[in-house]
Amino acid sequence: MAISKSSLKKKIETELKAKGFVLDGEFAMAGMMAEAIANAVVDEITQNAEVKVTGGSSAGTYKVS
Repeated sequence: MAISKSSLKKKIETELKAKGFVLDGEFAMAGMMAEAIANAVVDEITQNAEVKVTGGSSAGTYKVS
């Protein structure tokens, strides 16, 4: 399964709610924080992550996409 910003955001929101963060209401900012974190994490992984295969015919370093 590929990583997605929306899926990660939902997981972050679930964890924040479990810790008592308020995600709903006029002044609630935790939902926006969850979205910003999810976006940054997915962008970092898709732009910079590499997988190293150390053996076999596919040996080498590959970008994560």
